[in-house]
Amino acid sequence: MLETYIPVLLHIIVAIGFASVAMIANLALGRHGKRNATKDMVYECGMVPEQSGQPRFSVKFYLVAMLFILFDIEIVFMYPWAVIFQDYVARLGPTILWSMLSFVLILLFGYVYAIKKGALDWSR
Repeated sequence: MLETYIPVLLHIIVAIGFASVAMIANLALGRHGKRNATKDMVYECGMVPEQSGQPRFSVKFYLVAMLFILFDIEIVFMYPWAVIFQDYVARLGPTILWSMLSFVLILLFGYVYAIKKGALDWSR
């Protein structure tokens, strides 16, 4: 059984070795240039930049993105459950149904909490 993991171990060793050799070669052979404010300034078509490069995003964007990931993961768990549901009903009976129902209820409480806190209200 251990011999089945030897290729994986060899792959990990080669990957770590390659990364190490590349970093050491970069430190040894890389050029050290002089830095100043003019060289570090953002260059865009020869114009001096007037504002910062990235606009600021609202925190609501990240909150909605996290809620989307949460409910997307819910579907990822529900799909395999739905596929095997028919096979397991005969053996486990209502246990499999109640386990998924409790999972959905916990997520439903989280959804109601997010709505009450105004996480999905874009006008605020």
